[in-house]
Amino acid sequence: MKKLSQLFLTNQFFYSLLSIATLFTLSFFVKGLLVVAWIVFWIWLAILVFDFIVLFSGKGKIEITRIYPEKLSNGDENPMRLIVRSFYPFSTKVEILEEFPVQLQIRDKDFMTHLPSFQQSEISFSLRPTQRGIYKFGRCMALVMRLGFFKRRFVTNQEQEISCYPSYIQLRKYQLLATSNRLNELGIKRIRRIGSAMEFDHVRDYVQGDDYRHMNWKASAKVKKLMVNQYEEEKSQPIYSFIDLGRAMRMPFNGLSLLDYAINASLVLSNATILKQDRAGLLTFSKDINAFIPAEKRNNQMLKISESLYQVSTKFEESEFGKLYSYANAHINKRSLIFLYTNFETLDSLKRQINYLTMLNRSHIIVVVVFKNVEVEDLAKSVPKKTIDIYNQIIAEKFIYEKQLIVQELIRHGFQTIYTAPENLTINSINKYLEIKARGLI
Repeated sequence: MKKLSQLFLTNQFFYSLLSIATLFTLSFFVKGLLVVAWIVFWIWLAILVFDFIVLFSGKGKIEITRIYPEKLSNGDENPMRLIVRSFYPFSTKVEILEEFPVQLQIRDKDFMTHLPSFQQSEISFSLRPTQRGIYKFGRCMALVMRLGFFKRRFVTNQEQEISCYPSYIQLRKYQLLATSNRLNELGIKRIRRIGSAMEFDHVRDYVQGDDYRHMNWKASAKVKKLMVNQYEEEKSQPIYSFIDLGRAMRMPFNGLSLLDYAINASLVLSNATILKQDRAGLLTFSKDINAFIPAEKRNNQMLKISESLYQVSTKFEESEFGKLYSYANAHINKRSLIFLYTNFETLDSLKRQINYLTMLNRSHIIVVVVFKNVEVEDLAKSVPKKTIDIYNQIIAEKFIYEKQLIVQELIRHGFQTIYTAPENLTINSINKYLEIKARGLI
């Protein structure tokens, strides 16, 4: 009975049964066809018995091993692998059904593979989660076929839970390219260093990517190889990421909310800060202060920031910038570079908070992030086909114009500003950090 519960009939079984029934029906009208129908029926029955016996007799089975990452990276394509191993003494066709987490809403994804006797096959695919949290994978089932009339089901894996963290894949990519001096491939611009950021440190060997203007030709002539001057930047400066958890950050783009883009960007920025020997800190707020991590450059600082960002979510209240100013003024004593990840959609919403930001900007350098509404910009550039489309375009252009007024208002009050599409936030944040460092503003 246990093996019978693993039995499933395929479409091929029902189609063949329908064909034989049609043949018997035609035999009432065509003389001599009845004998052919019976011969076909008994051959079909023998094939069914053979297919059933080879699938369910003996010790043949299918095993599946999940090769999944320990944690998922939010907003990135995460590589996943399934190892399918056959213990049948003949070749089989195997259909793999994975019960994906409910957050992914995947209901039409299955995998087919052909397995020779006692061989294994690898199935590779990728998943792109768009929410942080626990992803629960259900059972992984294998439906094995020989001739195609029956399927035998093997449930080979138990449930598995994987946590989805802020984009650590993006973090590793930036860190790898930074250590190999290839950040320009991602759009990170080389900024000319001026002022106190150009203090001479020592002479070293030339490596690919060094600025030719720093070549030390006298030293190169003496040792008969290229040498460059190494300049030391000011270090141990506090760099904070202030992340707004208010309702304005709930707006979705390409499956991710603005909060998720801000989290991924602040994680990469914090890592870049520590790589440059500065101190990285974090503050999340909405109506109240949610979490605060003082700026440090210890070995476990990135772990603390990542764990803190893993748990945050947007609120439905409007953020309280007055409390943000009071808390920052009381707990951040040294002049710092602060990246404020928020979203002002109207000029009135900015004017309600501009006084608090101005007071905070007197003691620190504030970089305010303003998100481009790329969907509204696409609507404004589209070709109208109906009268209603013209009205929609006019409204879209009004929103774009108001965003530009917001940026101008921030610049007029002396704020550093990043006006960016959500998907370009990480690159633009790092570029702004390098620019401020090179200009010696902090």
